[in-house]
Amino acid sequence: MIMLGDIVNALAIISGAILGLMFKGKIPKRFSESIIKSIALGVLLIGILNAIKVENIILVLISLTIGTLIGEYIHIEKKLENLGKFIEKKSNKSDSSITKSFVTTSLLYCVGSMAIVGSLESGLTGNHATLFAKSIIDGTTAIIFTSTIGVGVIFSAIPVFIYQGTIVLLSSFLKPLLIESVILNMSAVGGLLIIGLGLNMLDYKNIKVGNMLPAVFMPLLYQIILNIIF
Repeated sequence: MIMLGDIVNALAIISGAILGLMFKGKIPKRFSESIIKSIALGVLLIGILNAIKVENIILVLISLTIGTLIGEYIHIEKKLENLGKFIEKKSNKSDSSITKSFVTTSLLYCVGSMAIVGSLESGLTGNHATLFAKSIIDGTTAIIFTSTIGVGVIFSAIPVFIYQGTIVLLSSFLKPLLIESVILNMSAVGGLLIIGLGLNMLDYKNIKVGNMLPAVFMPLLYQIILNIIF
């Protein structure tokens, strides 16, 4: 089943979030704040480990620039926030943590290299091992995130399922373009976005990581252009 890894990943996030609800409000504020900061440091490390895989630093910088311009133009982060507010409204709760937790975890679960590489492996070879491993990580962090930053985590399973599922379904068409350098550069861009998320979690800067999301696919677009020209 080509979508098995993606389905398991989404269910892991939902299951982890449900478990996290059991601890919601039971952790003293000073503990929850410290936990969030410690997780943020781990997120920064994940981002750095992905970013250092860079194959072409100039391409990565150009990808970030062009991708951010596209994201700013179509207001990706604003749309995610609006979706979070819609969820708040439907759940009859005026709790801004729903939007924040939804946006933060949706981006975190989508921009990492495991989301990209795992989805490609599922689509191209039927090997779901990477997405299964990601499911364990996402499910575990969903418990922590839900108990500390909000119930919106459970709804992040929706964009994760759509995002990874799209990559899975398109992978067979993209196979000729997915050479090692393209995957490494996509992972590097994703790593930099994860670093941005980590800084946001530390309240260091308000970086609109959502608007940078198209940058992840710019190395792939570059390879498409190269194939057309040459």
